[in-house]
Amino acid sequence: MSLKRRLRPRPLTRILVPAAVMSLTVALTAIPASAVYVPPSKAATLVTANPADNTPHAQNGSMRAFAQIGTTVYAGGSFTGVKAAGATAWSTASNLIAYDIGTGALKTGFKPVLDGAVQTLAVSPDGKLIVGGSFGTVNGVARKNLVELDPATGATITSWAGRADGGVVRRAIVHGNHLYIAGAFHWVNGTEHSLLARLDATTGAIDSTFQVDASGARPYPDSTELVWGLAVAPNGNTVVAVGNFTKVNGAARNQVVMIDTSGTPAVANWNTDRYVPACASTAFPFYARDVDFADDGSYFVIVADGGDGDGYCDSTARWETADRGTDVKATWVDFTGSDSVTSLEVADGVVYIGGHFRWQNNTNGDDSAGAGAVGRYGIAALDQQNGVPLAWNPGRSPGSQLPTGGTSWGPIMWEMWKGPSGLFIGQDSDGLGNEYHGRLGYFPSSGGRTIAVQDAPQAASGFLYLGAGDGKVKKVSYAASGIGTASTVNQPQLTGAKAAFALSNKVYWAKTDSSAASGSVLNVSTLASGTLSAPWVGSGYNSWFTAASMTGAFFLQGRMYYTTSSSNSLFYRYLTPDGSVVGCTAFTLPTTGIDWRTVRGMTWVAGKLVYGSTDGSLRKVTFDPAAATAVAGASATVVAPKTTATNWNNPTLFFATS
Repeated sequence: MSLKRRLRPRPLTRILVPAAVMSLTVALTAIPASAVYVPPSKAATLVTANPADNTPHAQNGSMRAFAQIGTTVYAGGSFTGVKAAGATAWSTASNLIAYDIGTGALKTGFKPVLDGAVQTLAVSPDGKLIVGGSFGTVNGVARKNLVELDPATGATITSWAGRADGGVVRRAIVHGNHLYIAGAFHWVNGTEHSLLARLDATTGAIDSTFQVDASGARPYPDSTELVWGLAVAPNGNTVVAVGNFTKVNGAARNQVVMIDTSGTPAVANWNTDRYVPACASTAFPFYARDVDFADDGSYFVIVADGGDGDGYCDSTARWETADRGTDVKATWVDFTGSDSVTSLEVADGVVYIGGHFRWQNNTNGDDSAGAGAVGRYGIAALDQQNGVPLAWNPGRSPGSQLPTGGTSWGPIMWEMWKGPSGLFIGQDSDGLGNEYHGRLGYFPSSGGRTIAVQDAPQAASGFLYLGAGDGKVKKVSYAASGIGTASTVNQPQLTGAKAAFALSNKVYWAKTDSSAASGSVLNVSTLASGTLSAPWVGSGYNSWFTAASMTGAFFLQGRMYYTTSSSNSLFYRYLTPDGSVVGCTAFTLPTTGIDWRTVRGMTWVAGKLVYGSTDGSLRKVTFDPAAATAVAGASATVVAPKTTATNWNNPTLFFATS
């Protein structure tokens, strides 16, 4: 679904800058309205990037839904055949199968017959399988779009009362004893419910207290009103729905609605204009495709397709659950550069996304890899703090293993679902991790890895390291009460260093390098007992970034803050330590009273920005990125003046505890 861009992204503001620092300041924007919230650091756990080899294969159509009861996995979609891993012959199987997660063996005793596609699966509180989709009969009896099945045999539970009489059920989610459903229906259990409804999950009876109706398809050719994605917060108090609608209970809500379910369900005071504008093509009457909450419910993420446009087309965006208002802005947004994102799963501190994209971190791309683009072929994992791609990259490719008749690259990844022990993938093609995986795949948690919390050193006292020529630094003890006497320390690995900053037990430092596309690199060294290791280049994806043009830099909570000699602004870019990828967009912080062109070296110590300057002195000032004015330069104080022994006019300045 790659479409040529026709409109430029709304957040971008073009600024004329010298060519030497162009890559630093391309696509500069002011700080987003809601980005006063700085996401906290949390450890994350990734599943393995190697898909399980024993997962069965499906043929034709697509896989769209998963559920798991004990060791049995249920997989639904629109496929017509199935075979076990390693088997040569296909067996006829339509729309819904079951298999053992440990062995991959198909459950031949599970034999439901549905005459249409399965779109969604859920497990009832009493252990039955709830199925929603676009079917008219189940096991030979009329049963439109919603049914409960015996999980062992696939027989219909006739006593379960749920019916979606009026149209497709796209999503079904069980929370407690509530069953939330969403789709293109207008009647449920014989009562009017437009696109959204809530049932008793055990009995299937309608919940009459939930009367939240979405309506009004966006005005495009062949536009049909529907709710396509649905998510329920872990505490059950908030529901978010996305799809093709413009009103909910009479209130203007374009493509996205938040519903307060803490009491009598009602439309929440939450609205955004980011899904109102058109995307590049009328082939996408709506573009908000999927939504999911974090495990702790503190935020949710929306993914979109649609081509380029003034809204959040072809993007992934994080939103804070607690935010309210009529013009809510995302905490961060990551654009693909005109390629579709169609599904996601937020789990264990990771934002997994899937679709028909080729890159992430690609705001500057136009159906091509722009400055900062990170290659990710149809599947990616993003840093929850900033949306920058993590170093997890299996790809939606079959490699050389695609069998005759297989589909190597389909337009839609229909489903990503985190089960008890891994991440399930449902799609319309046959590849994952350079292996053949027909329509479905599974990335186990076993073999994955944990990404520890990594941030600037949090101690209030330690040491300042100041560049003192190739292979040397000056080491000065530092605390709120003042600084100590400088001593010269040999650092033979630190040559040609420019701006530098500490991140956990590592030091990132810029260096001129004529072999790099930008003429400089961002090196990384470990710091152990005060000694820097041999450096390595932080990421091959940063070759566009003119790191050596920074005159000072520091890292804090997913952001790399920096200055340049040509601009009177304090910038930041997102940076993920996992893979050391620099964000493609530069933002500015609101500050007063400092000429940032004079800064030479910066670091962060216990809430203070400590910085050198062209006059040779060292200063400190309160730094609060969540404040209306992040830095008020008039309140800065001199920590140390320039002396014959120590001149703080040097971009290489960082703080460490050893």
